[in-house]
Amino acid sequence: QVQLVESGGGLVQPGGSLRLSCVASGSFFRFYAMGWYRQAPGKQRELAAVISSDGSTNYADSVKGRFTIFRDNTKSTVYLQMNSLKPEDTAVYYCNAKRSGGAYEYWGQGTQVTVSS
Repeated sequence: QVQLVESGGGLVQPGGSLRLSCVASGSFFRFYAMGWYRQAPGKQRELAAVISSDGSTNYADSVKGRFTIFRDNTKSTVYLQMNSLKPEDTAVYYCNAKRSGGAYEYWGQGTQVTVSS
C-alpha cells in the first residue's frame, strides 16, 4: 500500500511559478512511475506530466516548456515545477503512482492550483 500526500498548491498570478510536492509512504518508491494529473472544473482529469522509474519524462503539449517533473528517490518525493503559469492551468492537481502495468495504482488527495490576477 502506498499513500501519497501532495502539497505546494495555492493562488498565483499569471506568469508566476509554483512547485508541487508529493511524498510517498510505503516501500519501493523507486519502482513506481510517478505522474501529475489535473482536473479543472467541469472537465475530465488529464495527465500533465509523468516520470518513469528510470527517469524518463513525458508532458502534455499544453505544459511542455513550462512544467518540469523530477523525483528524488532518497526522499520518496516527486515534484512538479510549474513556471509561466496561465489561468488555464487552474485545476486540482493529483499525484499518481503506478507500477506493474497499472496493477498497482495509487492517488493522492489533490492540491488546488489557482492562477488568477
